[in-house]
Amino acid sequence: MADRWSLAAGSGGWGGSGIRAGILGWGWRVLDASTRMNPTPSTTAAADVDWNAMLAPYKEPSLWRSVYQLVNTATPFFVMWYIMFRTLDRGYWLTLILAVPTGMFLIRLFILQHDCGHAAFFKSRRANNTIGFLIGVLTLVPYTYWKKTHAIHHATSGNLDHRAFGDIDTLTVREYLGLSKFRRLLYRLYRHPVVLLVIGPAYQFIFKHRYPADAPRSWKREWNSVYATNVALLLVVAMMWLTIGIDRFLMIQLPVTIISGSIGVFLFYIQHQYEDTYWRYQETWDYYDAGLRGSSHHVLPKVFQWFTGNIGLHHIHHLNFRIPNYYLQRCCDENPELQQVTQLGFWQGVETLWMTLWDEDERRLIRFRDLKSVRSRLAESASGSAAIGATKPEVVPRTWR
Repeated sequence: MADRWSLAAGSGGWGGSGIRAGILGWGWRVLDASTRMNPTPSTTAAADVDWNAMLAPYKEPSLWRSVYQLVNTATPFFVMWYIMFRTLDRGYWLTLILAVPTGMFLIRLFILQHDCGHAAFFKSRRANNTIGFLIGVLTLVPYTYWKKTHAIHHATSGNLDHRAFGDIDTLTVREYLGLSKFRRLLYRLYRHPVVLLVIGPAYQFIFKHRYPADAPRSWKREWNSVYATNVALLLVVAMMWLTIGIDRFLMIQLPVTIISGSIGVFLFYIQHQYEDTYWRYQETWDYYDAGLRGSSHHVLPKVFQWFTGNIGLHHIHHLNFRIPNYYLQRCCDENPELQQVTQLGFWQGVETLWMTLWDEDERRLIRFRDLKSVRSRLAESASGSAAIGATKPEVVPRTWR
């Protein structure tokens, strides 16, 4: 199966009126319909800008900034983990509450691993690979394997001909209507928020990353990374078993992993899955258009922007993935061309969870409930009694063929 749960960073959600009130009280910037969608750059406008020249000044990693981020993220993560351990005898409810901030620190650690994978955290390749691997033991993400699949994601984002690794499967309306009823049901289940944000992340991080069967056997280094990460995890589990006990270890680590995984997948999801996103077939696909129009700017309060390492400025990251996370905001502030993109507040992001199919004709994501009108339109335009089918059957994601 495709590596459809990986974080690209990403890749949980929050819901409920009580949580919403709390979030608004903390200063969530919620954009209404009139401000959510800024005009997206046209292909012509994007072509007129030398993006490489514009973004080049921000590419150089700063050693002291990177080391400082590593210290101010790893240290509180381990401190919070220890505090969780100390609360086990005081009431497990308190341990579970503390799993939320601990999970947020784990998300930030993944962002640092993510920068290492792009060679954007240190100038030294050895330093990037060493830190990336060590963090991968904490995040349960085999570093070299993930780096490979994530590079594929960057090279093919928004390309309908190449939907394989590092993405959440997205079918076109025609592809969906060409499926059997049973496979349509499976796709509906796969795209349900509970599966995407709860079941999927748990499966991805706990199980699939231990043995990614979809990875080609020719990926020797990537498979070695998987094996090395698994060995390191076995050593960690053995040490915890001998010191605090396996039951206490799992009572702490499982909630942290599940919470961070769910939030991470939510963040990854809304980076590319929104109504006016970008999907094209190879013949008309463009890397820079995919970065600007197919990657959102997720607007977050400063505290959450810090925890997520500025990954909400995802359009800039896709234009040039060598920019360290700590330079993304300055890059955006200093270049007006980067400010005219799709912006999503938190609740607009939640709404995108129901956008599931790409309408090739109108070039937008639609909901399952929109299918009736779209199907009628397709039927009217079809010649005779021809069945509605995929535009390019050979590029339908393998799982859904």
